[in-house]
Amino acid sequence: MSTDVAPTPAEVEAAPAAVEIVAFCCFYCAYAAADLAGVMRLAYPPNVKVILLPCTGGIDSIYILRAFEAGADGVFVAGCLEGQCHYQVGNYHAKARVRYLKELLDEAGIGGQRLEMFNLSSAQGPRFAEIAREMTDRITALGPTPLKRRGQT
Repeated sequence: MSTDVAPTPAEVEAAPAAVEIVAFCCFYCAYAAADLAGVMRLAYPPNVKVILLPCTGGIDSIYILRAFEAGADGVFVAGCLEGQCHYQVGNYHAKARVRYLKELLDEAGIGGQRLEMFNLSSAQGPRFAEIAREMTDRITALGPTPLKRRGQT
């Protein structure tokens, strides 16, 4: 018989809420790496929500900003390895967008460190799981997005 006791409602309210992270992943590499992490049964936080893209080069800045507006505490964009994009230069376009948006988020007071770009091959399932854990740790340390603290989400 287990001696574990269910937490009281006050304890549940006092517990920090899990941060929400959105991962925009390209189909050929990063999404395949996430799939491989699952196939390998590698644990990574369930608060990371993966969104499939044909190519990270096709992601418009507005979708990243809308992820924050919709309540994401952190966002990462994961594309092919540099020089190995299936659409030639899509990951370079994504990298430039992310760099610009990090500056914009800093200027807006949200924090550019809440957004990151990663490059993966489809064989890097363990690295995808590591990135998910790293981002979760980073965003947890930063706390909820300022948008949530202002009650705007």
